[in-house]
Amino acid sequence: MNTKQINAVLELAQTLNFNKAAENLCVSQPTLSYEIKSFEDEIGFRIFHRSGKGATLTPAGSQFCAALRSIREELKNAVEQGQNFSAEYSDALTIGLPVRSMLRFLPQAIVKLKKKFPAVSVTPHFTGFYAPDAFLNNRQDILIAMDFELRHVPDITVYPLYECGISLITQKDDPLAKKKAITAEDLYGRTLLVGGGSPPALRKVQQRLIKTGKIRYFNSADHDTTLTHVAAGSAVCLAPAFLNDHTGEFGWTPFACPEKFDIVLCRHASDRRESLLYFIKTLQEHHNT
Repeated sequence: MNTKQINAVLELAQTLNFNKAAENLCVSQPTLSYEIKSFEDEIGFRIFHRSGKGATLTPAGSQFCAALRSIREELKNAVEQGQNFSAEYSDALTIGLPVRSMLRFLPQAIVKLKKKFPAVSVTPHFTGFYAPDAFLNNRQDILIAMDFELRHVPDITVYPLYECGISLITQKDDPLAKKKAITAEDLYGRTLLVGGGSPPALRKVQQRLIKTGKIRYFNSADHDTTLTHVAAGSAVCLAPAFLNDHTGEFGWTPFACPEKFDIVLCRHASDRRESLLYFIKTLQEHHNT
């Protein structure tokens, strides 16, 4: 299996026409057919049904191509990172975090690391929530997460980073956006978006509000869907304050409740590289000032 074969298969899966796929890849039609036939012979099953009208994906081929697209993207990223690394760096740190806003001072910390360790690169991986697998499989050196996600994980060292509360997200001209803090009573008569992968502390607050019987609510699939409804003025939402990207598009007002989120940084216990420990210290200092 090689990249030419992967590109040939995915291009034909897109066009379902040998001549068009060959034209898009700037190869002859016989060359394209040979690459795909060789690929199928190697993996042991047919990806395409051939006909005089072109090609169609077999059931196995349809499933296989979905996975192959992800493989090609990962391979592309790996090659690009390798090219960057070989050109300038002698070591690399990889940091996993759910969203960029969770670590607002990451750029400043990278700049500081670069001054002390100019041959060390830092690559952020934005993982989404509840996805520590890359870190646990040693594909990331550092992970930023909520503390409950890492309880009982062996062989890691955990550092406290910061604590954050819950905020109410509204349209920026909503009267609630002008308050210094929001209470449960402020939400009576409002529609609250809930769900969307809310962490346990947030679900606890949502359920407490729902049990009052004084608010309307409906479920939202994810944070982006939630923001769309908030922007449309159809509802408001409670969210961890670290999701605030500080663009000014929405109102983010602290919600008065005891629930908090402890954000932590962790590394593999066996990894004590000087550059990594310095970078961790720098991240802590930025979030403690």
